[in-house]
Amino acid sequence: MISDKALVIGGKTYSSRLFVGTGKYKTPELMTRALTASGASLVTVAIRRVSLTDRSPESFWNHLPPSMTILPNTAGCYTADDAMHTARLAREALNTPLVKLEVLGDPKTLLPDTVALLEATQQLVKEGFVVLPYTNDDPIMAKRLVEAGAAAVMPLASPIGSGRGILNPLHIRFIREQIQSVPVIVDAGVGTASDAAAAMELGVDGILMNTAIAEAEDPVLMAESMKLAVDAGRKAFLAGRMPMKTYASPSSPTEGVPTISQVPGGKK
Repeated sequence: MISDKALVIGGKTYSSRLFVGTGKYKTPELMTRALTASGASLVTVAIRRVSLTDRSPESFWNHLPPSMTILPNTAGCYTADDAMHTARLAREALNTPLVKLEVLGDPKTLLPDTVALLEATQQLVKEGFVVLPYTNDDPIMAKRLVEAGAAAVMPLASPIGSGRGILNPLHIRFIREQIQSVPVIVDAGVGTASDAAAAMELGVDGILMNTAIAEAEDPVLMAESMKLAVDAGRKAFLAGRMPMKTYASPSSPTEGVPTISQVPGGKK
């Protein structure tokens, strides 16, 4: 059994390994119920898509559970400069150094521009940000981002909002094996609870998801199932799965079991 360790990002410990987003919900009230059911301790907000100044009773901000840490993200940015500008606005408005850094390279696939992402990570770290970069499932780029000072790396499982699950588990495993100094958080592509459990069984430290919960037929129930799946997957990883075998192996022990000839009254 592997010894568990707390999830720490930027010096702060998080009690839940499930992080959630705030987009695509049908109503603010439904979002609040789903976020609460998830048990998440960190919620990400797309800064370019909400008002930073609206603090009225009906505002978006008043629908976030007060116990959750807000992680601003730079969703919708296609250049390093645009992403850095958005991160600075978020820090001033929300008084937090945290940023989920997204620099997209293509509007159709929404895949990251990793060259620009690395550039922005290096600069924002110099400015004192706690940077969590959203990247592709490339172990080499993950290493470069950590060397640049990223507080965590967030590789995609599959394209944003696709719900396709983990398309390349081998690369996620490579990233996990290579990156030990900061958390690895799978971000994007999880579609249902079994995807979440499978990701956690690879040994990642957590999962960030939005669409899988927000677009479920019952977002509140799906949020609860994701919470359970993340916990189950983590426990399965720590427990250590049985080795995979080519042929069958009897479940009942055979050693020490008497043969028929050794049983009183038995026949040879």
